[in-house]
Amino acid sequence: MDFKVIQKTCRSFTAELVNQDIYFSKESYNIYLNGECVVENEKTNVFSVYGLQPNTEYEVAIETKEGMSAVKKFTTDNEVVRLNVRNFGAVGDGVADDTSMLQATILACPDHGTVYIPAGTYLTGPLFLKSHITIELDENATLLGVTDRSKYPILPGYTLHTDEQDEYYLGTWEGNPLTSMASLITGINVEDVKIIGKGTLDGNGQNGDWWIDVKKKKRAWRPRTVFLNNCKDVVLQGIKVQNSPSWTMHPYFSDNIKFLDMEIENPYNSHNTDGIDPESCKDVDIVGVKISVGDDCIAIKSGKLFMGKKFKKPSENLNIRNCIMEKGHGSVVVGSEISGGVKNVNVSQCLFRETDRGLRIKTRRGRGQDSILDQINFSNIEMDGVLTPFVINMYYFCDPDGKSEYVWSKEKLPVDDMTPSIKRLTFTDIVCNNAEVAASFFYGLPESPIEEVKLENIVFNFKEDAKEGEPAMMSYLDPVKKMGIFARHINKLTLDNVKVTGYEGKEKDIELVDCLIEK
Repeated sequence: MDFKVIQKTCRSFTAELVNQDIYFSKESYNIYLNGECVVENEKTNVFSVYGLQPNTEYEVAIETKEGMSAVKKFTTDNEVVRLNVRNFGAVGDGVADDTSMLQATILACPDHGTVYIPAGTYLTGPLFLKSHITIELDENATLLGVTDRSKYPILPGYTLHTDEQDEYYLGTWEGNPLTSMASLITGINVEDVKIIGKGTLDGNGQNGDWWIDVKKKKRAWRPRTVFLNNCKDVVLQGIKVQNSPSWTMHPYFSDNIKFLDMEIENPYNSHNTDGIDPESCKDVDIVGVKISVGDDCIAIKSGKLFMGKKFKKPSENLNIRNCIMEKGHGSVVVGSEISGGVKNVNVSQCLFRETDRGLRIKTRRGRGQDSILDQINFSNIEMDGVLTPFVINMYYFCDPDGKSEYVWSKEKLPVDDMTPSIKRLTFTDIVCNNAEVAASFFYGLPESPIEEVKLENIVFNFKEDAKEGEPAMMSYLDPVKKMGIFARHINKLTLDNVKVTGYEGKEKDIELVDCLIEK
């Protein structure tokens, strides 16, 4: 059994098995550090070890029934100082407001220093990050968000530059530069930050009014739990994040962001509590993350028309691997705010359980000509209880005009600067058990057909007592169940070794496809 060290910090490391297993390793193993067993009977493909010493060389090995693996060596990062928040006056009893004490520790921490948060529950408002530091949460440490909205600083959507030539963007809400509240952890223009440990970030959404009247702006739009605005080289490792007021993890116009060996959990009935929403971000790794939320598990975005047209910054180079997604509306979603485009997304070795959709692409007329989606690849995936495994919907009925004729019309409209496009998508080596609504639902625009969809080595099985539902969120779509592969307006559709069992009606309902290849 081979593995590789994919991340190290001053006090921890994360490693990933080199195999084709899906999230869980087919055999359990023990982890050895400098010859000493530190973890027994580990079962996942991604693991982390904490409590290390800085600037120290370590040897790590894993042991299975067949014996020891090869030894990997690494040296932990340097650490200048370790500041304990208790020494700055933080109480950690869940009652006292520890915001200023926690923030003081962060501000006092020098480059390459660590802010250490020991066991306890620290009631806090938003905390602002600074560059070149590590924040370490003890296994029994919780940062608990206050519920009083007045304790949340406001981030203006945009501020006019002094020379009146441009604008400075801080707050954002669903793809537009709108005034919003700062998040429990807020990073603005910071770099080289690591948040590590087995502690918890708790947005405390269940105890506030965050999930009530969610479409009504109250003082400002709701905070996220972690918001990274124009940041780079940020790592979140090991922590659990839960009960978010809205989107949980929101990197925004940020590059080289890593989410490793984490858990994200929000109640299934909580509103807009997506798990991870990279928006106009480049080089994002999501590895070994477990997600169960009240909306989309991972939603890749690039803004609505204003931001997409102005900055033309796509989300690109995203790697999602060895993750498990349970509950939620979609497992991996692209859209719907994607006016800047999305390209080069690779999803592999993931397990999707009981989400409404597996892959879910949401776009519509009005996203604009810069909304180009290309090179989206899924491979080696297992789905169980996913209502519709694959959905590509170019008629998504969002926004105030979402149910207008302009959006829902099936007529061929003129191609203009408001027309989005979808290029190449590939799905290989995927098993979808206990689907209910449809095996796949692909609907391009007549004036902008989906360029190419390839399905290879795919198995769809339907649940015997499947219930009806809408396969996609678009107007005038009747509920169905056990529908096979449905496709409209695709230039090239390849079905290579694709099997559908337990369907009702047609196995394949394919029309307006220029080139259909079946093998």
